[in-house]
Amino acid sequence: MHPHWRRCSSLKYGPIFSVVAPSHRGTSPLSVLAGTFTAGCDVTVSELGERALLARIQARLNTAGRHEASLVIGIGDDAAVVAPMRNAHMVLTTDAHVEGVHFDRRYSAPADIGYRALAVNLSDLAAMGAAPAWALLSLVLPGDLLVDDVLAITGGVADLGRQFGCEVIGGNLTRSPGPLMVDVTAVGEVHPRQVLARSGGRPGDGLWVSGRIGAAAAGLEMLRDQQIHGGRGFSPADDCIGRYLRPEPRVRLGRVVAQARAARAAMDTSDGLADAAHQLAEASGCGVEIEASALPIEPAARAWWEAAGKDAVLDAIGGGDDYELLFAVPRTWGGRLRHARSRVTAPTLTRIGVLTKDPAVRVLLRNGARESLPGGFEHF
Repeated sequence: MHPHWRRCSSLKYGPIFSVVAPSHRGTSPLSVLAGTFTAGCDVTVSELGERALLARIQARLNTAGRHEASLVIGIGDDAAVVAPMRNAHMVLTTDAHVEGVHFDRRYSAPADIGYRALAVNLSDLAAMGAAPAWALLSLVLPGDLLVDDVLAITGGVADLGRQFGCEVIGGNLTRSPGPLMVDVTAVGEVHPRQVLARSGGRPGDGLWVSGRIGAAAAGLEMLRDQQIHGGRGFSPADDCIGRYLRPEPRVRLGRVVAQARAARAAMDTSDGLADAAHQLAEASGCGVEIEASALPIEPAARAWWEAAGKDAVLDAIGGGDDYELLFAVPRTWGGRLRHARSRVTAPTLTRIGVLTKDPAVRVLLRNGARESLPGGFEHF
């Protein structure tokens, strides 16, 4: 059984949301219940109760939107049912956002946690060239979590979803004896001939990366430094900190590159540019060379690391959470890439290296020397 806003099976309850046909969206039975409580700053999820909390979450997410005609069954059954458009592949991805691993509530606001949980999934869709359509949201909540915080998390998800036409159509809600977890499954659509994968690269293809790298990794270090030392002149308005708290998934860029067929392979840089280069090269059966001098390192991040006496190149290429896109582009496809770039002027694209014939090659070229390309973030 797929998760879809249901109680845990141990509670022995069936679905608590009724099915509303897309063409007959009236007042949900829970919309009345949603108004029976006024959550204040000190109300916890245990005090409010599951049914009332679910009602509030449903009202906050508000699934009606541009994909309404394709939604056969939404919130209210054991699983969502969608009818994708003709001549389209469905692309599905999922990511769990776990407190203590992916975020820290000491410096991530609840709305930022929700925003980021969806952003990482939309970045995966962007790397496949897909347009976001739907999402499932599972919340694993400590009983003492404030209701206002839960609504802020779901509000962050909804805010980003509206930007990219991604509608939350279901999910799950359960108790956690430990950390808070926000688990998102996202679904997108892409024409069969426009799918981007990691495995399409060929020797000689140039490697291009979007935007600037290192900002989010430096931003996380800045936040931790603030927590330890009480701040050193940085604020959430700083670019690096903002890039960590609210990464911008490159959905439009991924779409136009796929539509122009301007790349043979792609991957997002969620675990670092070095990790993405390793994985794309391995999937494509190629080696890889990266030119350090070509890396578009965020200036504020470079300054931060150099002030700390660290190697800005290694920190920028190894740090994660940028959610930029890495593309493998043949030399003869320059016209296609220029066409794609004319449709999306931001972020910029920078050529940083090349795929090589020897799959054993994993090289960082710097100051005329050849170094081993560092790895990226790994959970284990």
